[in-house]
Amino acid sequence: MYNGGAAGLTFWSPNVNIFRDPRWGRGQETPGEDPTLAAKYAASYVQGLQGNGAGNRLKVAACCKHYTAYDLDNWNGIDRFHFNAKVSKQDLADTYDVPFKSCVLEGKVASVMCSYNQVNGKPTCADPELLRNTIRGQWGLDGYIVSDCDSVGVYYDSQHYTRTPEEAAADAIKAGLDLDCGPFLAIHTDAAIRQGLISENDLNLALANLITVQMRLGMFDGEPSAQPYGNLGPRDVCTPAHQELALEAARQGIVLLENKGNALPLSPTRVRNVAVVGPNSDVTVTMIGNYAGVACGYTSPLQGISRYVKTVHQAGCRDVACGGNQLFGSAEIIARRTDATILVMGLDQSIEAETRDRVGLLLPGHQQELVSRVAQASRGPVVLVIMSGGPVDVSFAKNDPKISAIIWAGYPGQAGGTAIADVIFGRTNPGGRLPMTWYPESYLSKVPMTIMDMRPNPSTGYPGRTYRFYKGPVVYPFGHGLSYTRFSHSLVLAPKQVSVSLSTNLKAQTNSTWASPSKSIKVSHANCDALHMGFHVDVKNEGSMDGTHTLLVFSKPPIKGNNNEEKKLLSFHKVVVAAGSKQRVNVGVHVCKHLSVVDEFGVRRIPMGDHELHIGDLKHSISVRIQDQINN
Repeated sequence: MYNGGAAGLTFWSPNVNIFRDPRWGRGQETPGEDPTLAAKYAASYVQGLQGNGAGNRLKVAACCKHYTAYDLDNWNGIDRFHFNAKVSKQDLADTYDVPFKSCVLEGKVASVMCSYNQVNGKPTCADPELLRNTIRGQWGLDGYIVSDCDSVGVYYDSQHYTRTPEEAAADAIKAGLDLDCGPFLAIHTDAAIRQGLISENDLNLALANLITVQMRLGMFDGEPSAQPYGNLGPRDVCTPAHQELALEAARQGIVLLENKGNALPLSPTRVRNVAVVGPNSDVTVTMIGNYAGVACGYTSPLQGISRYVKTVHQAGCRDVACGGNQLFGSAEIIARRTDATILVMGLDQSIEAETRDRVGLLLPGHQQELVSRVAQASRGPVVLVIMSGGPVDVSFAKNDPKISAIIWAGYPGQAGGTAIADVIFGRTNPGGRLPMTWYPESYLSKVPMTIMDMRPNPSTGYPGRTYRFYKGPVVYPFGHGLSYTRFSHSLVLAPKQVSVSLSTNLKAQTNSTWASPSKSIKVSHANCDALHMGFHVDVKNEGSMDGTHTLLVFSKPPIKGNNNEEKKLLSFHKVVVAAGSKQRVNVGVHVCKHLSVVDEFGVRRIPMGDHELHIGDLKHSISVRIQDQINN
C-alpha cells in the first residue's frame, strides 16, 4: 500500500496496555489482562510488522502504546486527559510495564508512544524517569518516542502542568520525547530554544532518533523498486492466502464457554433449518472492531450459517442498544418452528470504544430478555453467541437449562461469520481460551476504575484485579475454554528441586542471612545462567475428534499474603493432537524469570521454598533453595 501511494510505513500499533478493568472501552484492542501473555503478544506482533530484514532494516515501523498505566477513557466524568494514575512501584514493575519492556527488549520495536494520563502526578510524556531513564536508558530503545495525539498540548491546556507553552515543549523534549503527534512542538519549540529552556542540540538528538528510523525503513535509498519490498503492491493485499489467514485467525480466536450435554457441534444433516436471531446476527463492520483497515469482504454470521443449513432470520432488536421488545414476538415464532436457534448478541462500538468506557457488564437494553424469551420458545437446542471486545456477565444464560451452548467470538474480523458457523457445525474444533476474567456485574461496585492497585485491600473491601489477585466469584475464569474432545496431561520429566547460587560477593553472607527458607533473594544477586529447568508433558487427546489444545502453565509462590499473586501465567503452549494420540510438550521454566516476584519497592526477587506449578490440570512442587544450604 505504501508502494502504491496509499499508506505510510509507520504504524502506531500494537496497543499492549493491560486489560485491567472489564469496563475499559479500549480493552478490545489489547491482548488481555495477563502481563506474560501481553509481553509475548507484544514481541510477536512487533516482529511480524517489522520483519526480519538484514542488519537493522525495517519492513514497517511498529509502535507499542500507550506507555504507561493507561486504561481509563471516560468513566464517571473522569477522562484520560485529566486522570492521574496513582501506581505503586510494585504494580508498575510486575504489571503495567511488562509488555512495554518486552516490546523493546524482545521485539526490538522502532517506537513507543507515551500516554495522555499522568502517572503519580507527572504527565507520562514529560517524565524523564519513564522516557529517558526507563525506555531509552534501562531497556535501550533503538528508535523514537512519540506522544499520543496532542498529549503535550493536553498537559499544558487541560492539566495545566506548566506555566507557559514553551515550558511544556521543553519539558517534553528534555524528558526524551522525539516526535509530537500534533502541532504543539512545531509551534512552540523554536521559542523554547530562544528562551534558553532547551538547546538546539536537544532538538538534534530527537531529530536523529527519527531520521534513523526513516533510514532503516529505506526512505533515503532511492526508488522503491530497488528495495527489498519494492516489488509489493496493492495487488498483494487480499490474496487467497491472506483471506484464509483471516479465517484461521477467527477460528482460533473463538472460545467455547459452555456446552451442556455436548449439544455442539450441531449436525447439518439432523438440523435442517435454524432460526438466526439477534442484533449482531447479520452484521459486517461490527466484526472488525476498532482500529481496523478496510476489509477485503465480509461474511456475516447469518451468511456463514446459511452455507450449512436453511435459515430463518429475525434481528429481534434494531441495534445492540435494544431499546424495546416490540420485535421479540416474531423471533419467538421462528424459534418455535425450527430445529435449532442461534442467538448472536453482544456489543459494538456504540457500547465500548475509545473515549467510551462501559457502564456495566450485562447485555445492553432488552437483549437479556430477548435471549430468555427466544430460548423459552425454542423447539430445539439454543446456541448463544456473544460478539464483544470486553467480558459480559451472562450468568442468566449459564443458569438457563434451555440454553445449550455459549460461544464468545470477540470481534472476529472479516471472516467471522464463516468461523462462527464452522465451530457450531463442527468443521472446526474450538480451542480458544479467554484472555481475561469474566466478572459478575456485582464486582463493579467494589472497584472504581480510578483505583490502579492490582492487589486487594481487605481494610477497604477492595477485591483486587485480574485472576492473579482477585479471589471472588467469576462468571468464567481467565484461560477458560472448552473443546469438542477431551485432553489429559501426564508429567514425564519434572525436576523437584533447584539450587540458586549467589554472585561471589554475597556468598560470605549466605549461611547467616539466608538460613530461613522463607527468605528471598534479589534476582540481580543470583547467577541466573544455570537456572533453566525442562519439563516434559504428554498431552493426550482421549476423544474422537482432532483438536488444538493450549497447555497453560502457572506458578504459585511459597509466600502468602495480599501482596503476592494467587498464581501467575508462566507460559502457554499450543499443540494440535489427533484423536486417540498424544503430543509431548517441552516446558521451559527459568527460575529468575518465571519463579521470581516483585516486592513493594519494584525489585524482582526469588522466594526460597516450595513453588507450586499448575501444568494444565496437574500440580507439581519445586523446592527452590540456596546452593550453599543444600551443600552444607
